[in-house]
Formats: sequence, structure tokens, C-alpha cells
Amino acid sequence: PTSYSLSQNYPNPFNPTTTIEFALPVAGQYNLTIYNITGQVVESFDGSADAGVVSIVWDASRYSSGVYFYKLEAGTFSATRKMVLIK
Repeated sequence: PTSYSLSQNYPNPFNPTTTIEFALPVAGQYNLTIYNITGQVVESFDGSADAGVVSIVWDASRYSSGVYFYKLEAGTFSATRKMVLIK
């Protein structure tokens, strides 16, 4: 990848797992945080990765149906997207 990007999760809507992918143009640290509709953090994934596409599978089986947001922070890049859990 030549730039940072955060893809839409798939499948969406989902039950109970979904895949979130993002691209890192250089190796580095990342933080992927998942929020519920009220803004509370429900899950956080911190790590480091080489340059390339990173995939994270989120298992939401212990959470209730609804709208969730996920935010990626890596380097100076930040992006947020919406996803829907339907049980």
C-alpha cells in the first residue's frame, strides 16, 4: 500500500464475527478501538505490523445487536467507520 486506509468491515451487517482490514504503508504501531453507539469502548486491539494489509477478526458474540463504530489510529492517520451487529 502507498497510503494508510481503513476498509469497511465485511460482512456488514454481521453475526457474530466480522473482519476489519486496514493498510499500513510503513511498519508501525496501530490501535483499533471498537465503540458502542453511546461511545463506550467495548474492545481494543493494539499492536505493531509490517507494511501491508492487516486483518482483524472481531467476535461480537458477547455483545448485543446494534450499531458499533471502529476507529483506527496509526502514525498520523485516523479514520472511523460504522458497522451493524444483528443477532
